Amino acid sequence: MAPKAPELLATTTAQLAPDPRTNPLVPLIAEGEASRETLAALALEQRWVIAADHRAFVHLAERAADSAADTRTAAAFFTSLAEGEALAGEHLTAFAAASGVTEEQTHTYAPRPGCQAYPAYVSWLALNASPADAILALTANFSAWGGCCARIAEGLRHHYGFSDEACAFFDLFAEPSPGLDAQATAAVEAALDSGHLNTGLAHTYGSLLQSYEAMFWNSLRQTP
Repeated sequence: MAPKAPELLATTTAQLAPDPRTNPLVPLIAEGEASRETLAALALEQRWVIAADHRAFVHLAERAADSAADTRTAAAFFTSLAEGEALAGEHLTAFAAASGVTEEQTHTYAPRPGCQAYPAYVSWLALNASPADAILALTANFSAWGGCCARIAEGLRHHYGFSDEACAFFDLFAEPSPGLDAQATAAVEAALDSGHLNTGLAHTYGSLLQSYEAMFWNSLRQTP
């Protein structure tokens, strides 16, 4: 018997859980050992990531709404993601300011290829992956990202003296989102029922996302 959506989402997330050793930076922030320059670079890179991901999720929502193979549940999921990215962009301003990012840096910063491979691949998914396959891959990746954000927020408060406002960007992703989880489950369930979910491709997409996220953290770790 084919797995139902909750089981499939849980097993895929477990299978794609990253090796903690692939992320050298988050533990340093959690322990207060990362430099302020590294925190500033994180804020500046995220400014590029958030903008790109927002547009990718808007496009996926539009594709899902227009596709006969996907129901409105998929479109609702991606619309929620896009709205979340917009809110994250607003919170990012306070984190950047607390990290010492200047207005000049905001406008002149040159992003690192290793950090921007992740949003570039999310954009690839927006153009090429079926919305249902993208949901399964992204949901597995978000679990790891949320764990990183929780550790970063704790480290920023305890070791760097950042305010709640400055940590709000990471709090947003660290907090559970039952509504988003329900939308993902409903969309995956509908895709399973209609035969429009390729779990093999979704697993490949999710594995690549995890690799690109590891590349993001490793590239940031190289900040002087």
